[in-house]
Amino acid sequence: MKAMVLAAGLGTRLRPLTNHRPKALVEVDGRTLLEITVTRLRECGVRDVIINVHHFAPMMLEYLKAHSNFGMRIEVSCEDVLLDTGGGLKKAAWFFLEDGAGRDEPFILHNVDVLSTIDLHRMIAAHKEHGSLATLAVQKRPTSRYLLFDDQQQLCGRRAGIDGLPETARACASQNAFAFCGIHVISPRLLPLMKEEGVFSIITSYLRLAANQEKIMAFPADEYYWRDLGKPESIAQAAQDLK
Repeated sequence: MKAMVLAAGLGTRLRPLTNHRPKALVEVDGRTLLEITVTRLRECGVRDVIINVHHFAPMMLEYLKAHSNFGMRIEVSCEDVLLDTGGGLKKAAWFFLEDGAGRDEPFILHNVDVLSTIDLHRMIAAHKEHGSLATLAVQKRPTSRYLLFDDQQQLCGRRAGIDGLPETARACASQNAFAFCGIHVISPRLLPLMKEEGVFSIITSYLRLAANQEKIMAFPADEYYWRDLGKPESIAQAAQDLK
């Protein structure tokens, strides 16, 4: 199985921890965010990983070499300009299509700055069961940006904040608001359908495709631990959580 780790961000919210290193190499209890993410993917059966890099890219390359790619096949997608989640995945699409365009083995897309116990095996199984184009791990918790799903757990829009007006991708009788966890299971069928160019969020593609009746599904993950590691105080809390 394959995966992509999104690690190219500047990590501005993590300063001063990212003043001299990329956010992927910030440590939690002695382990880098990258090591934690890659190890978790390996335990799920992933053997081939592509990582996008930008900020302190040479340091990332040296780190991977020093750790022998954690015993996996790891490719690096260097971004001269930050491409955001959608643009980053589109640039790395070759990695998931190299075994033949007809292959439809899903892959995992995982933010490097989230820590969770979300069951990736269950998430992959749910993705296959529904024949989804993409499956997104979500939780019922406060966020500045909500994704909206109907009662069949299919994406139908998004909303900024509690009182924001919904941006509707398609009509649905009821809208359930969830916070996205930064973990996706994706069918390679998505890749040629990403018509956006340059710098763009993958959520933009999801909303457009949902409007065309493609299955972008929720994977409710409230029963699992999850933490965003975007701020220094969250790194300190995560270290305590790991203990």
